[in-house]
Formats: sequence, structure tokens, C-alpha cells
Amino acid sequence: MQARGVLAILGAMLTELAISNLALFEQATLSFGPDLNAITGETGAGKSLLVDALELLLGERPRASLVRKGAKEARVEGRFVLAGEGGAAQAIAAWCAEHLPAVAEAWSESAAAERELILSRALSAEGRSKAWIDQRPVTARALRELAALLVEVHGQNEHQRLFESAEQAQLLDAFGQHAAKLAAYRVARGSALEALRAAAEFEARARERRDRLDLLRFQQRELAEAQLAPDEHEALLSERETLRHAAQLAEDLAPIAAGLEGDETAALSVLARAERVLERWESRIARLAGPAEELRAARGHLEEAARELGRFCEGLEVSPARLEEVEARLYAVERLEKKYQLDVAGLLAHAAAVAAELERAERVAEDRSLLAQAADAARAELERAAAALTSARRAQRSRLQKEVERRLAGLGLERARFSVQVEPRMATAVDSPNVAAERAQLLALERRFAQDGADQVEFLLAANPGEDVQPLRHVASGGEASRILLALRTALALRQAIPTLVFDEIDSGVGGRLGPAVGAHLRELARTQHQVLCVTHLPAIAALADHHFRVEKRSAAGRTRTEVVELDGEARIAEVADMIAGGRAQPTARAEARRLLGLAEK
Repeated sequence: MQARGVLAILGAMLTELAISNLALFEQATLSFGPDLNAITGETGAGKSLLVDALELLLGERPRASLVRKGAKEARVEGRFVLAGEGGAAQAIAAWCAEHLPAVAEAWSESAAAERELILSRALSAEGRSKAWIDQRPVTARALRELAALLVEVHGQNEHQRLFESAEQAQLLDAFGQHAAKLAAYRVARGSALEALRAAAEFEARARERRDRLDLLRFQQRELAEAQLAPDEHEALLSERETLRHAAQLAEDLAPIAAGLEGDETAALSVLARAERVLERWESRIARLAGPAEELRAARGHLEEAARELGRFCEGLEVSPARLEEVEARLYAVERLEKKYQLDVAGLLAHAAAVAAELERAERVAEDRSLLAQAADAARAELERAAAALTSARRAQRSRLQKEVERRLAGLGLERARFSVQVEPRMATAVDSPNVAAERAQLLALERRFAQDGADQVEFLLAANPGEDVQPLRHVASGGEASRILLALRTALALRQAIPTLVFDEIDSGVGGRLGPAVGAHLRELARTQHQVLCVTHLPAIAALADHHFRVEKRSAAGRTRTEVVELDGEARIAEVADMIAGGRAQPTARAEARRLLGLAEK
């Protein structure tokens, strides 16, 4: 198939990877093709550094030690070509339209066959990193999100994770395309946990609320019994002062009152005579009208003062009993003011606030009921979402089993039986006197409904006839685990839209006899809808590759450099022969290399 046709199927393809000052790499540029690309070289030559470079480009957390000694920064740049309107190209275009509209607009102005995307990442010697998409600065998170649509890396030790239930559940979900159901389950789980936490916290604070209620009721009773009035304090202070000095006040004020009104010599009598005289003359002499008016006003004020003084003097009473009552009331009011650090107005406002809080607190039973209802509803929704995910997983078991067994047959495990078990995850009961019932329910729910579902997914294998299927972790060797992982990845590849897959020595633990079968699987994977990059040590896989790159170290001027060259013709024959027990110089090894390459061409 021509490269253009392959690209249309892939939707996107990594065409070039440029590396500078990354560990042993000073400068290197690799031009990848479609289908299967093999990367070979001696141990320690730097093959895995290429994977490190790709992971750096994909937004992974970098290590400052990756920067080449003496360089200020390391830099990795990947050039991707996009084609077509569906699959990966569509997902990438949608992401750019949302997050980088300038890139999407530039694409809209170019032909579909000419679209390119360049991802770049720089790492300083101090450990700081920068990222770009089409020369536009972006965050590492943005780079990671976009790169995840383009490239997926499978590392050397991935088959070890295959023994973990969480990884097995993830593979089953990827095969069954359960992303929507898993997302709905996680939303329901979050809601249920939040509702249960609210109920548990409510109950945990029950004692605190009871103590608060006791305090509020005491304060309400105390303030109500005090029967405070807004201006009472000031009035009591004035009355106390009057009672304390009643005798002296009577002695001082009685003569004043008598001097204001009484006989003809009193001040009001004198003013009355003066007013009558002025009344006769003010109509005749205009200048006297003003003094006459002032005199009338003065007499009015003086009369009011005389009346008030008279009433005050009449009310004066020397009463030790009343003084004692006033003193007691003042003490009670001032004690409350000191206790609450409020004046009388503040005490009255506080009494109103206490009454309102008590009214709210009396609805606690109603609140508890609402919280319990919310928790029950959230848990029921979680049960439904978990059941839907479980049902979807169980529905895919037989299909995944058949796909994996079919592919295992081509990997030297013809009679192996593969099975997928999906069982409810059992929550361990929390039985402790120090854990409240609501808190125990929350802990039990967290244990039963994990982040990846309420199921215990287990991959089972019987590698040989007559054996019972058992969990992979108990029966699978390293080589078998690698082959199972490859079979799973091949089965999953048909359902995934990620265009470029990178395998870093996925053939680890696989003997040379099975090399052709593993290579055939990788080639099938590369012939469907993926570009495959494979770091390998098996000559059969290298011979099956459509493009072959050799990584080698060279020393010059006291420095070591890693270089990458694409092999063809005799150079490729020599490399494959070298991989056959280091037989570059052996005629038999070279003949075997030609045979393997010839088979690949057929």
C-alpha cells in the first residue's frame, strides 16, 4: 500500500523525530514511515533514550539528568502529518478547535492532504521545561492531552502491570469501549461519597450540636428572664443618682423653685409686670416691640422650667428600699453586659439571633431525614451505574477471550485457554467501636465501589491442556505475560483511534523461536490502522519491519555520542546477522539474515 493510502487509514502519522542534546544524543533526526518501524542496537547504545525522547514529547514529567552534559537544554520535536476527516484526524482537529483555534483556522485554509502538526518540548539543565504546539507556547498539560491522541507508549515492564486487577479492568474497558459507562459510574460514585460524607459529618457533629443547643437554650432563658428594655441602663443610672442625693437636691432646688414663682418678688411676677408695661408702649414705640417679644419668650421658658423643677421637687423621695432595688437591677444588667461583652442594644439583638438559631436547630430531625434521603438516592444511582458497567464488562468477556485465544495461538500458545472473570468486589466490614455507623458505611462503600468499578476483574490462563485456569499472576511466566499483553494490545488496537503505537521491548522474555510469530502480530497491527514503532532485540521482528533503524554509540574527542541511522541493503543484512548471536562476520548468520528478510518481503 502506498504511503498516502496508509496515512489516510491512520488519520495521522509521526513522520519525523528530531532530538538535540538529550543524554547521549547530540543531534539525531529519524524519519519514520507507515506500518512497522523497528529500532535495534546493542544493549546500552541508547534505544530506550528514543522512548525517553518520545515520552518527553508526550508531556511526561522530565528528568533534568536527560540534558546532555555541557548543554543548556535538551530539545525534542515531533512532526506529524494528518490526512482525512475521520478517526484520529477528526479527534485532533476537534481538540485544536477547542484549545488552539489559531491552529484549526490555519488548517482550514490548507488542503486536507497538507496538514502538519509539530509538537516541541525543551528541558533546561535546571529541570525547567517548555512546550509548544505548532510553535505556539502551551502548558505541559495541554501538550500531554493532545499527544495522547497521537501516540501511545508501551514500556518494557508493562507486562508486570498486567498482573494487577486494575490494569486488567482497564484493558477490558478499552476493548469494550466502556468509557461512557465508566465516566457515568465515576460521577455517581463521587455523588454517593459526597452524600455519605455529609451524613457522616452530620452525625459526627451531633454531640457538638447538642452542646450548642444547651448553650442557646440557657442564653435564651437568661436573657428572657432579664426582661431588658432598650434605654433601661441609662434610666437606671439617672434614677440611682437621684435617689442617692435626694435630700441634697431638695435642699438646693426648693429655694430656686420658690424664687421663680410665688410672691410678688418672685422672678415670674417681676417679668409679668415688666411685660404689661412694655405691652402699653410697644404699639407706640417700634423699638420696644423686639424687647417685648424677647421678654414674653423668656417668661414662657421660665414658666416651663419652674413647672419642671416643681414636679421634680415634688417627686423627690429619700427611699433606701427603692435605691436598693435600682442598685440590684443595675448590677443584673451590667453583669449581662460584661458577660456577653455587649451593651443592652447588643443583648437584645443577640437574644433575637439566639431565637432564630434555635428555630433552625429544631429542624435538625428534618435535616437528618433529608441527608439520609439524599444519601440513599445517591447510593441507588451508584448501584445502577455500577450494575450497568458490570453488565457491559460481562457482555464483552467471551469476545475478548476469543480474540486473545486466537492471537495466542499464533504466538506459540495454541492450546492455551484464556478467560476473563468479573466478580463483585467484596467490601470488608468496618467493625470498630471507635468508628461511628455512618463513617463505617462510608468506608465500606469506598472499598466496595472503587475508582474503576464495583468489580474484581481477573484474567485467567491455562497455558497447557489439562490444567485449570488460574489468575495470571500465579501461572504466567514473563514470556507468557509478554505474549498475552501483545495479544491483548493487538485485539485492542482494532478498537482504538490512536494512530502511533510505540513498543519498548515488548518481546522481552520471548525466545527466538517465537520471534517470527511476535513479529507477525506486530506487522498485522501495523497493517490495520496503526503506525508501529518497536524497540526490539529479536532478529525476526527486525527483519519483518518496513523501516529499520540502528542505534549505536560512537566516541570521538573524549565524548560519546549516540547516533541513529536507517538501514537498507547490505547494512540491514549485517545488522540482522549481528542480532543472530553477533554473527555479522559469519556466512551462516548472514545467510539466515537474508532468509529472514526474504521471508518478510514475501
